[in-house]
Amino acid sequence: MIKFSDKTKAIIRGIIVFLIFNFSIYFQYIPVKLFNIDLKNISNTMAVALSSFSSILTFIILFFIYRKDLKKYFKDFIKNKEDYMDIGIRCWMIGLLIMFISNFILNIVLKAGGANNEKAVQSMIKTLPLLMFIDAGLIAPFNEEIVFRKTLKDIFKDKWSFVIISFLLFGVAHVIGSAKTLFDYLYIIPYGALGAAFAYAYHKTNNLFTSIAIHMLHNTILIIVAIIMH
Repeated sequence: MIKFSDKTKAIIRGIIVFLIFNFSIYFQYIPVKLFNIDLKNISNTMAVALSSFSSILTFIILFFIYRKDLKKYFKDFIKNKEDYMDIGIRCWMIGLLIMFISNFILNIVLKAGGANNEKAVQSMIKTLPLLMFIDAGLIAPFNEEIVFRKTLKDIFKDKWSFVIISFLLFGVAHVIGSAKTLFDYLYIIPYGALGAAFAYAYHKTNNLFTSIAIHMLHNTILIIVAIIMH
């Protein structure tokens, strides 16, 4: 019987998790097939509902894979929530500052026109605000912290290697699917800055729920603002 080292196991598990996350869009075909949904004449409401279904199913799968670690993290987070949130919010504020500055340069100075991914999310919030509040505000942060923080930290033990790789992958993931020009890829910077902040908070506290909590806080605030503005 082949025995793998802990790092090899982490790499294999990480690859599997990234594949699940990247191909989770195909989970939408489960309700499509079950209820004979016509994708050619699909409404915006149904499109958002199918997207949320994929997120929820992904959440269930990722939770099952990391259930033991998540249980330990949660118990530790409850005991130290004040200290962990203090560290997390400090990291988030720094990431947010870099995000705002880079967005200002891209949108105002360079007149890039805004990230296409953000425009798509805004449209979905307008269609089904309550469902998107649950999906983008609570479920997506959990899924993304598992994929871009937990899997990477299990592989890259060095702090700055982990933070930099998290910066790059998190930024690319939020841009690559909606980028239309090479210029659009500059939005890797603001998204990546936030990802790096979450990664640093996770590494500093050694607890994934720190980054999950501040990620949820960030997304929830943005969704509430978007709902109010609409």
